[in-house]
Amino acid sequence: MSIAKAVISGTVYRNPEKRFTGNNIPVTSFTLNIDEKEESLVRIVARGNLAETVENSIVKGDKVVVEGRLQISTFQTETGAEKKVMEIDLSAFEKISGSQVSASSNSSEDVVKFSEVEMNDVLIGEEEIPF
Repeated sequence: MSIAKAVISGTVYRNPEKRFTGNNIPVTSFTLNIDEKEESLVRIVARGNLAETVENSIVKGDKVVVEGRLQISTFQTETGAEKKVMEIDLSAFEKISGSQVSASSNSSEDVVKFSEVEMNDVLIGEEEIPF
């Protein structure tokens, strides 16, 4: 079993975009710039209730900390070439600065804050590092 958990911070590069799966499950994605000096972009994907929360809470320019599972997705370009993109399947996030969160979002039970995540769930020991 491999674990690919990531915790990163950065600035929201583009506003979140929401779409729905064939089973009508909301999926919201956005891009996070993790380097202020140049564009180093990571795609973040949220599903279900978390997708709704992200859509209502985050806008371009916000600074956030995200946590989730690191994964590789494959897609085809318009020319038919196959490309791979690294993304994070979001499990928790917390805004550090930026736009105001509305009172209803702030008091919602659906809001997932990074501070609620146990650090033991995030940190791994040296024996678990694969290199």
